[in-house]
Amino acid sequence: MIAALMLALATTLSGVVHDSSGGVVSGAAVIVRAGSGSELRVTTGPDGRFAVDTPETGEVTIVVRAGGFAEKTQRASVSSGVIDVTVEPATLLETVTVTPTRTEQRLGDVPASVSIVTSEAIQASPALLADDVLRQVPSFSLFRRTSSLVAQPTAQGVSLRGIGPSGQSRTLVLLDGIPFNDPFGGWVYWTRVPLESVDRVEITEDSSSSLYGNIAMGGVINIITSNPTRRTVELKPQYGNHNSPKLDFFGSDQWNKVSALVEGSVLHTDGFPLVEAIERGPIDNNANVEYKNITTKIEFDPSDRLQGFVRAGYFSENRNNGKIGELNDTRWTTLNGGIRARLPGDSDLQARMFVDVQRAHFNFLAVTNPAAARNIVRLATDQNVPTNGVGGMAQWSKALGKSNAFSAGFDFRWVDGESQEAAYVAAVPTSIVGVTQAATLSVQRFSGGSQQSLGGFVQDIFTPIDKLVLTLSARVDRWNNYNGHNLETTVATGLPTVNNRPSILDTNDTVVSPHVGALYHASDRVSFWGAANSGFRAPTLTELYRQFSVGAVTTRPNAQLAPERLVGGEAGINIAPARNVSVRVTWFDNRITNPVLNVTLSPTLAMKQNVPETRVRGVQTDVDYRVGSSWRFSAGYIYDDATVTDGGAANAVLVGKQLQQVTKNRGTLQAAYSNPKFATVALGMQFIGLTYNDDLNANFIPALTLTDAGYTAANYPLGLPGYTVVDLSVSRNLGHNIQAFFGVQNLFDKVYFVQTNPSTIGTPRLVNGGVRVRFSGR
Repeated sequence: MIAALMLALATTLSGVVHDSSGGVVSGAAVIVRAGSGSELRVTTGPDGRFAVDTPETGEVTIVVRAGGFAEKTQRASVSSGVIDVTVEPATLLETVTVTPTRTEQRLGDVPASVSIVTSEAIQASPALLADDVLRQVPSFSLFRRTSSLVAQPTAQGVSLRGIGPSGQSRTLVLLDGIPFNDPFGGWVYWTRVPLESVDRVEITEDSSSSLYGNIAMGGVINIITSNPTRRTVELKPQYGNHNSPKLDFFGSDQWNKVSALVEGSVLHTDGFPLVEAIERGPIDNNANVEYKNITTKIEFDPSDRLQGFVRAGYFSENRNNGKIGELNDTRWTTLNGGIRARLPGDSDLQARMFVDVQRAHFNFLAVTNPAAARNIVRLATDQNVPTNGVGGMAQWSKALGKSNAFSAGFDFRWVDGESQEAAYVAAVPTSIVGVTQAATLSVQRFSGGSQQSLGGFVQDIFTPIDKLVLTLSARVDRWNNYNGHNLETTVATGLPTVNNRPSILDTNDTVVSPHVGALYHASDRVSFWGAANSGFRAPTLTELYRQFSVGAVTTRPNAQLAPERLVGGEAGINIAPARNVSVRVTWFDNRITNPVLNVTLSPTLAMKQNVPETRVRGVQTDVDYRVGSSWRFSAGYIYDDATVTDGGAANAVLVGKQLQQVTKNRGTLQAAYSNPKFATVALGMQFIGLTYNDDLNANFIPALTLTDAGYTAANYPLGLPGYTVVDLSVSRNLGHNIQAFFGVQNLFDKVYFVQTNPSTIGTPRLVNGGVRVRFSGR
């Protein structure tokens, strides 16, 4: 009765949120604070508008938090009509982020290491694909030191700070809050990212399992795309060397309470050779890719209390992996949707569902004489991997007075996949046509299973005093691997092989992941923070059931793998000596028990195995300096000591070895000048130190090859030598709606190595140019 009376007497406070250019800002969190201490929260709709019923009749304080902008606070009278709030571009520590705590919060108040790549940084990059853009963040790396433009998808697992480097990511990648990692193997198809419509990328660089659960053991990368706008069409055609045309497109419109968009990209490249010239043979050709990616999204806003969306996408990719006849292709259909509702009592409810249907095909070729002329090759394995996945999440949030922001939620996921393999041997008698040796089907293998996971979390962001922020969270996860099988038959006889296992024992586990963090503002310019984290990762279906080959080495799966566990912490200091300058230094130390590594069994055979413990520790720092409105300088560096600390009796030789594909020293530098009257010019540099190719730190590039690349017998190292590459981009507005651009990756065409046996090289100089056209109306 009282609540109904209060609602009847309430006054509606309404407004609209714009950015500095006059565009509306949708999805912004609006907090209305009354003099009595109560708070009301609402989110802006697609038109940037908000409305909230308040019993107040005088002045209130309005706080607006929008991702990528500075937090805006202003006073307003309830009776003043429609209130206009303008949010401004943010400096680094002023930026509002949503990923570290699953809610809107100013970066300078978050006790965690977070990097943000803005849409301006994306547009200033000459990169064609998202992973090459993200390399400007020193903690980011893929399993192999090369671009996804030519890398086989299973080598595109992402690692932050070297936590568990392999094709299977230890980092959860999200697209607008929806899981983006491959459901079967955990790697990432970076060609699926709609780069032109990305608003920003938020990277939480330490364990986030206490909120996100599985895969987030090493952090979270959240790719946040732009919302639909009124009557907008954007086209970005471009062309590059190696016969590399690409088209990005985006179109959207709004009709009252409904808005829609369609976006996508199409790319083809003839590619380039992967094997270093002196080792290259007749079987080696260009690694290339052709892909198509299209997404459509509908957003609906039936009332000021309810928002929702539905999105569907289709992706296709075809690759040649750098050897004659070695191909892989993928088809992936996605469907997802969600709602966000403001409930009575001013709490917030979000829910999402998603479906993945994927069909991937890989084949692997055996080089008959790899150490000689590389002139004979045959089919070794042909794999088809159908995978289906379903998942969802729900999260409830509520402000409890001025000091507490409480949230709780759960998520679930089901994945089913199978590797359908045909294994071949050299035909007898031997038959060679050109460079191809005939092969005979030897073994048929069907290996796979299903995985279910369910987790729930609670979190409280507690601000006991204005200078102190505490984050407390915990999560419980349970998962189950079932229906595991390895059906293996000898083709010649039709009989099962000794490895045939119609049923593999089901496994399940439960894990608790707590977190505590604190940040203290010593002054307006200096803050100290620290956090203690825990995390976990369950083995993927590919680690449990699928074997694969890289060069001359075959890696076997292991159905008995245990989950990885992490316990660690980080601490840092944020310094802003002036509004246009920020300096951050972070120390981190993580111990991982039961990490899954590719353990060498022989020169041509490896196996997925748990080893007792690894340790990943180091220091990370970054500086951001803005000079006026035109110049921006930024730099970052990470020292990353990632080693095996306990290999157990079976792998004692690994103790003290650096984790394969983890670089101990990595740095980046960017300088950009932007003036709409003249041009935008950006220069970037990446430095990557010595990296080991294998778990034993024993592989090396042959001396002759290194000499050919400018090394001598006196200075060539074990492992993969370090390198430095420079990127350049230039753009200029040719009118109100057209911008021309030109970019170069690896400006000085530096030859660097990404793998041994054979010696494969990274991306050569890539040159591209085009125009960006935008039409918009009201």
